[in-house]
Amino acid sequence: MLDFTKFTKYSKPGPRYTSYPTALEFSDAFTYEGYLEKLTSQDTSRPISLYFHLPFCRSACYFCGCNVVYTSKEDKMVRYIDYLKREMEILSRYLNMSRQVIQLHFGGGTPTFFTAEQLDEIITVIKSHFKHFSEDVEISCEIDPRHINEEQMKVMSEAGFNRVSFGIQDFDEKVQVAVHRIQPYSITKDAMDLARKYKMHSVNADLIYGLPYQSLETFKKTLEQALTLDPDRFAVFNYAHVPWMKKTMRKIDETTLPEPEEKLQIMQYTIDFMTKNGYKMIGMDHFAKPKDDLFKAIKKGELHRNFQGYTTKGGADLIGIGLTSIGEGVDYYAQNLKEMREYEAAIDADRLPFERGVELNEDDLIRQYVIMELMSNFKLDIKRFEKKFGLDFREYFADALEALKPYEEEGLVIMKDNKIVCSQTGTLLIRNIAMPFDAYMKKHADNKKTFSKTV
Repeated sequence: MLDFTKFTKYSKPGPRYTSYPTALEFSDAFTYEGYLEKLTSQDTSRPISLYFHLPFCRSACYFCGCNVVYTSKEDKMVRYIDYLKREMEILSRYLNMSRQVIQLHFGGGTPTFFTAEQLDEIITVIKSHFKHFSEDVEISCEIDPRHINEEQMKVMSEAGFNRVSFGIQDFDEKVQVAVHRIQPYSITKDAMDLARKYKMHSVNADLIYGLPYQSLETFKKTLEQALTLDPDRFAVFNYAHVPWMKKTMRKIDETTLPEPEEKLQIMQYTIDFMTKNGYKMIGMDHFAKPKDDLFKAIKKGELHRNFQGYTTKGGADLIGIGLTSIGEGVDYYAQNLKEMREYEAAIDADRLPFERGVELNEDDLIRQYVIMELMSNFKLDIKRFEKKFGLDFREYFADALEALKPYEEEGLVIMKDNKIVCSQTGTLLIRNIAMPFDAYMKKHADNKKTFSKTV
């Protein structure tokens, strides 16, 4: 295994680039009226991708960075369904709802914290508004194996759900206790068996490295156990420790977190382990079997990155519905309100629950293309860029190429006449390699409480 000590110097705050510009650039300068104009003027020939945020959880997992509402009260979920219905009614005045839907995703929170009957109600009202689903539509749901039963899986299967993602994180009991998520292997296996029984086309398992008490040796055991579940995909995320943003993360003892060098070793081992066992690395944190759509997408050059991570469905306008959901158009991002009281108040006032966003200028679009190509494919075709934008790449990005020279000298990036290619080790530092192309990084350089560390 490589000596990663020299690479720990690259451990610094940096974006995950689920968007460019990042959410730090969202503001109220992008107005409600501006957002409505974007919705009404969208190219109706473009398909749409729908994201529904179902925010409720029974208790906190200390590592979680999602926008979550902790509750055990049934009436809160019933009330939320009512507001989702009303939000879609308002949305239908501005968005052409007859456009083809190529993707529908339930995220959270814990979407399966809702009962089978409630899930059925939500799905029914969605399909009453959005009637045109493509033949190969991807309909997916994030699932906590501790909160799933056969009735719920049956409802999803009958509604056309064909992809599910199970949160595992780590099987080590000491790690589970430290992050307040006790989830024995048997519970996870039962959930995976349900997904297979109901013919889910693609099953994903989420793991996280960088959690308390993890080491290379303990994570090896988690990988071996996870492999016995035989998922079609793995997502192996670097834990983003941002306690200044998420109060529950303050419950984690920072002295128990693995050092950057160990985290790099864990990720390198994971890449080798997955490759040896028939999975191919996709982007910076996903692995897929050759038969999986994610693998097929990267071979076709159709891999796309958005707020849900890597997806096979590019070229669509993303419509975010529900508390704190984020939407994405050709030249904008828009986010809903984050506080339930404000979310409800907006809908009560007969307005979409829009809070803020950003409209992309020409430079944003140019840099977005470069950064997303690197994040998705670990390489950039310079000739294709120049043809697309009519620019001299080396002239436009002279400062970025200068900043990449240390990475080139370390063998992390290979600079060719017409390509930029990351080496295998460079893929572990892909966020760092993308950052020189980010025009907003200088603004945030002195503020250490902006992003999680890249390593």
